[in-house]
Amino acid sequence: MKLSLPTAPVWINANPSFKYFDDRIIRYLSCQVPIAYWEYHQTWDEASSMEIALILLHDYLKSRSQPVDLIGHGTGGLLGLLYARQYPQRVKSLTLLGVGYNPAIDWQAHYYQMRQLLPCSQERLLVRMVRMMFGHQDNRNTRELIKILQRDLYTAPTAHSLYRLARVEPGGVSMPMMVCGSNNDGIVERPALDGWQDYLKENDLLWTHPWGHHFCHYFFPQETGRQVIKFWRQVHKKQIVPSKSLALEKTCYSL
Repeated sequence: MKLSLPTAPVWINANPSFKYFDDRIIRYLSCQVPIAYWEYHQTWDEASSMEIALILLHDYLKSRSQPVDLIGHGTGGLLGLLYARQYPQRVKSLTLLGVGYNPAIDWQAHYYQMRQLLPCSQERLLVRMVRMMFGHQDNRNTRELIKILQRDLYTAPTAHSLYRLARVEPGGVSMPMMVCGSNNDGIVERPALDGWQDYLKENDLLWTHPWGHHFCHYFFPQETGRQVIKFWRQVHKKQIVPSKSLALEKTCYSL
């Protein structure tokens, strides 16, 4: 049974280098409901600014006639959180993956803090970041993941730098919110997830998986996607009905 929503949920990606890690859960969710995918790609000539990304996201969403469900991982989740706070009337629900209660603390915050404290090369620090974000990987995967992280340092909007770490006020939003994470995430550790308890409303939800590191939705797309669909169903309080218009060419994961 597929989920019928008045408008397609929007997945926000502000880390274009991480797009590969969204693919599995996007395919799973797309088998249940149409998903729109919004991506922000910062060029090397642009200033690193969440404000610019917010303006462009608003330009995309303001044409929607009804409030929309937003979902995002990492910086994309932070962007969705900031947008939901600024334009609450345009957001039906917010789903965050890999975002702690102190939402500005992402992998780049850890990276720049280590650059300040540890006298070692960028490559050695990125090897450490790979382990924190993905767990133990063989040498080949580690080298490829280092390249991905290096690209993200230049293409993801952030106010973090060697000079200072940015801060975003902790707290939730006025609409229903779901927070997803994993117990062995080296970036958003379990205390950072549990900190959301002080900000959750009655209809909000905190869901964690035992494994998955910083990309639980990549390693466990079915389990994570199933919880997201359940949350959206509760938010809209509508029955799941079959829809012939949702036929997809891609192979769907089984429920």
